[in-house]
Amino acid sequence: MKILWNDKIVDESEVRIDTEDRGYQFGDGIYEVIRIYDGLLYMEEEHLERFWHCANKIRLSLPFTKEEFSQRLHKFAEEVGIKNGRLYFQVTHGTAKPRLHDFPDAKEVMPVLTADIQATSRPNEKLENGIHGGFVPDKRWLHCDIKSISLLGNILALNEAKEKGYDDAILIRDGIVTEASSSNLWMVKDGILYTHPDGELILPGITKIKVRQLAEKLGIQLIEEPFTKEQLIEADECFKTSSVAEVMPIISIDGKNVGNGNPGIITKQLQKAYIEAIEESVKKM
Repeated sequence: MKILWNDKIVDESEVRIDTEDRGYQFGDGIYEVIRIYDGLLYMEEEHLERFWHCANKIRLSLPFTKEEFSQRLHKFAEEVGIKNGRLYFQVTHGTAKPRLHDFPDAKEVMPVLTADIQATSRPNEKLENGIHGGFVPDKRWLHCDIKSISLLGNILALNEAKEKGYDDAILIRDGIVTEASSSNLWMVKDGILYTHPDGELILPGITKIKVRQLAEKLGIQLIEEPFTKEQLIEADECFKTSSVAEVMPIISIDGKNVGNGNPGIITKQLQKAYIEAIEESVKKM
């Protein structure tokens, strides 16, 4: 497998990460995942905007401009040649010795970039039939708006849900539904679409941006405000969104059907509109 390692494209076996890299020791870094459709890096601009925003939040000075980085990613994607997949990239604060908790001097320590591309197909069966969620306490930190490589809280939540026999965790903090383990969460009640507002308790999703736009285009009323576990239990529809999951129906929670236990009308409308938006973007490429 080819890896983008700083400014070089190399074989995976050539990559060397220092044991004192701050990403390895502290989880001190950020990442992004961009879905590739027919060679198109979908919503690339929005992903890079969030990446730079997160970098600023952790005082990480990126050693390239957005334009330079975009060119590097496109060159990498071209060389790898995977037309449908997912592009993962991360940047850490780099290697600083001795190991200290405070951020290293940006003039002395160079950030470390790694990226890979793996083939990915649309999860059609799950999109059509839906998945099953389970409530799990949201015990993550209070900067969920930063797309940090330190994902232990998310991993523990997902693992707890999996151990209970569910496909994903639906996170609850102080009685409020925040999001799923690695995606934004939505519910529909009486034809109105609800989702948690952006802020420090959730990640501002890129697919969420697109769903907002599509809901407006389709004339679906959207309210961005916190909702409770009890409200979600009584919802007519529920789904999650992410770059890889797209618009994924959740048909049951803790073993209880959401609505009639099938993907709902509004969920299906948004699924269709999302795929059409992708196809339109590919045509304009």
